[in-house]
Amino acid sequence: MSGAERMTTALQTLTGHKDRVWNVSWNPQGTILTTCGTDHSIRIWAKEGDTWTSKNVMSDAHSRTVRCVAWSPCGNTLASASFDATVNIWDCKTADIECVATLEGHDNEVKCVSWSASGSLLATCSRDKSVWVWEVGEDDEYECLAVMPSHTQDVKKVTFHPSLDILASASYDNSIKLYKESNDDWSVFCTLNGHESTVWSIAFDGSGQRLASCSDDRTVKIWQEYQPGNNEGIATPNNEPVWKCVCTLSGFHNRAIYDIAWCRLTGAIATSCGDDVIHIFKEQPQSDKNAPMFDLILTIPQAHTDDVNSVSWNPTVAGLLASGSDDCTVKLWDFTHIF
Repeated sequence: MSGAERMTTALQTLTGHKDRVWNVSWNPQGTILTTCGTDHSIRIWAKEGDTWTSKNVMSDAHSRTVRCVAWSPCGNTLASASFDATVNIWDCKTADIECVATLEGHDNEVKCVSWSASGSLLATCSRDKSVWVWEVGEDDEYECLAVMPSHTQDVKKVTFHPSLDILASASYDNSIKLYKESNDDWSVFCTLNGHESTVWSIAFDGSGQRLASCSDDRTVKIWQEYQPGNNEGIATPNNEPVWKCVCTLSGFHNRAIYDIAWCRLTGAIATSCGDDVIHIFKEQPQSDKNAPMFDLILTIPQAHTDDVNSVSWNPTVAGLLASGSDDCTVKLWDFTHIF
């Protein structure tokens, strides 16, 4: 075993799901971990003393696989996306979690859901090749503001910018698209091409000026934003920001990379893969933003006994990572010692 490869033991393994775990997501306070999977359930985990325990199970949250869960910025509301073509909205202000709205309209499996930083918008994406933006109103009312059939294949992921109403999507068509509202209409303002196969996941850094993507082509790409009038002389047609790939990480995973998470506390990037491995990358100090260098600082071989579908950094505890897998388990990892 050489380099950054280490046999690392999970802080804790959470069991209860009866089939593959598709997604793991922390609430904004970092006090609740939410997981979902093929068993149609959503599980709520919280810490008791030194141990994370199951606090709530919505066993029939949807009629088919629950693919994604996402917390609102205030931490009071949870959204869940399902292969049953719906998104459910859950009121989590009390221990009696209640489904208060169901969003319908997609023609096929909903793959992902994401809240804007303000909490006033919700984005969804689907196998039907479309991205939808919803306005969050009062009294649990949600209005569709835009339907964007901008991809030519299944849309795997949507994620909002950490502070602005800018949305990114990743697709089976190998591309990433960026959207914003202009003249009361949402549209694509930038398309990122460079991956050679399905883009499975994307993640903004804390500043929102960089985006990381991972793909079936077994690479990670880092994209940098360039504003009009930038010092580098990068052309910005139509006076719109452009995004350029400034770094490609390859040769680390030997199968598709399914998820990527960029920690806003440490700057570390975690990737999860079909080779059952989790990798942790960190940018080199004083790295050139236009040609950044990232070091592989930790590899966990056999992090799970099957595909690792999802990774998520705790938003308040630096170095605490959650992962979910086809092996039906969720694992918590403590990497505080490496930051």
